[in-house]
Amino acid sequence: MKQLVEKHPLAIRWFHWVNFPVLALMIWSGMWIYWANDVYRLGWGKTTLFKFFPQSFYDAFHLDHKLAQGMSWHFVLMWVFFLNGLLYVLYTLFSGEWRYLLPTRHSFREAVLVTLHDLGLYKKPLPVRKFNGAQQIAYTSVIVMGLGSVLTGLAIYKPVQFGWLTQALGGYEFARIIHFALTIGYVLFFIVHIAQVARAGWNNLRAMVAGFEIEEVDPVTHKITAGPTSLPAADSSLTSN
Repeated sequence: MKQLVEKHPLAIRWFHWVNFPVLALMIWSGMWIYWANDVYRLGWGKTTLFKFFPQSFYDAFHLDHKLAQGMSWHFVLMWVFFLNGLLYVLYTLFSGEWRYLLPTRHSFREAVLVTLHDLGLYKKPLPVRKFNGAQQIAYTSVIVMGLGSVLTGLAIYKPVQFGWLTQALGGYEFARIIHFALTIGYVLFFIVHIAQVARAGWNNLRAMVAGFEIEEVDPVTHKITAGPTSLPAADSSLTSN
């Protein structure tokens, strides 16, 4: 028997869909700022294995000579990013959603199994619940990364006014490196997250759009027999045969 099962509250969906374009635009405007001092590379001494980013990249996407415009956009979006993240954290705390998101002592082992399962190397069924260990670690890490981006952003935006913060983060140059590394982390998270959503299919995406999934339910026990949530079907107010 198929049944509609509630998964994501409206507030969680709003925070998610606000954060995605805001963070993407912050990365884009950050590229305009980075162009003015693009010093980072992978290599040693005078040997460069990889440079962030070649001039051809800036030319192709018209990212050059837009420092002032990038700073304006970046600092306006910073407040949206910060307030959205703060409201999200407060909501999870007061609503109890943090219980699903916060990693436990079993999450790291489960994250390894989830990764092996996704690679086709682990065939046994995974634990059935709202968020698995890998998701708990990833989503919690993004929250910590968001806080890191705000702090390092303030440290390099106002290194004199927030001198204590800049020094606590290792100085201006190190704070800028951390800020840049966190941005690379967001990009990698986006890639993996979108790939996982595509792999999971429409039912999973619908949960973040409409708030519910269609699951197979045991007609005798009324328990969900497959899917990411372990809530009893009777707990859902949306039902369909």
